[in-house]
This record gives sequence, structure tokens and C-alpha cells, in this order.
Amino acid sequence: MNIRNFRQSEYNVNEIFLNRWSPRAMSGEEIDEKTLFQLFEAARWAPSSNNNQPWRFIYARRNTSHWEAFFNLLEEGNKNWAHNAAALVVVISKTTFDNNKHARTHSYDAGAAWENFALQGSLLNLVVHGMQGFSYGRAKEVLLIPEGYQVEAMIALGRPGKLEDLPDYQQKREFPSGRKSIAETVMEGAFRQ
Repeated sequence: MNIRNFRQSEYNVNEIFLNRWSPRAMSGEEIDEKTLFQLFEAARWAPSSNNNQPWRFIYARRNTSHWEAFFNLLEEGNKNWAHNAAALVVVISKTTFDNNKHARTHSYDAGAAWENFALQGSLLNLVVHGMQGFSYGRAKEVLLIPEGYQVEAMIALGRPGKLEDLPDYQQKREFPSGRKSIAETVMEGAFRQ
């Protein structure tokens, strides 16, 4: 698929940004730990307030003893396609600095780490799909996440699969989406509608 047919930038940017998207079709093939940890390494280099690095990643690879617990956190709509993922990752963030003062940008910083993770996956031709369709409360309980940490999102990743392996309604959505124009999201001086 030529992603350029779907996505055009308004200004000249590196193609890495246009090529990254969130498909759902995955092959079910396993990913070795070395490949997975390349994504975690990219995430590690994300910027953060006062170099706090509040992001944490808890993962389960398919065909391991942890897989079922992670998979059962998903809402049904995501189970329909994520069963072919090679790994599921829960992203959390530490809500304080090491001195226990509130870290206001913990979610923002974790988002930067997620973006690095996603871009590295795209560079490795992996499917990397972030989602909110899972039980945040059960994740906190099942994964033993202590107080002072916030559950942010979940990621399914794997090797590209076949479109026809997705349910019909998801096949129709399996293409790179566009973006709002810069004029809709960037404002000089003050907020405007």
C-alpha cells in the first residue's frame, strides 16, 4: 500500500510521520524479545519534564503465561483483531517526581515515549496500534500497579497480517486516516474556534 495516496502533508516533513499509522491486521507471528526491546529503547529516549522519565511499560508476549491476563483486559471490539498480536503492552505513568512532588506533565511525557515506540515500530515494519478500549481499573488490579501510577493506554503490536483476517466492519476501516488541517489545530495569540 502506498500511504502517500492517503496522506499528504501541508508542509515538508520527514516521511516517517506520514508512514506511521495504526492498522489492526496482524499475522499472529511471534516477535522475539530483541525486536520488542528495540521499541522500548526508542521510547526510553523520549523527552520529559526534568528528565523524570515517568513512563513505564508492562508487557505480555503471545504464547506466554502472561498473555491471557492482558488479553482479557481488552473490550470485545479489540479482542476481535488483537488476538493476532504478538505482544500487548500497557503504558502507565508515574504521577510524581522522585521527590514526591506532583509531576503535572506525566501523561504528556508518557505520550512522547509512546510516540517514539510507535515510530520505531513503523520503521521496523511492525503493526503498532494504541488503544483505550480496555479496562483501566482491572489493569491496575491485575497488573499490580501501585498507587502513584496512572494507567494511560494499551498497545497491540505484531507483524502485518491479511486484511481478510479482520471482521468485515474493521476491513472497511483498515487504511491510513487523514488529519485535521493545521488551521483547525494551531492558533496564534489566543484560543479560537
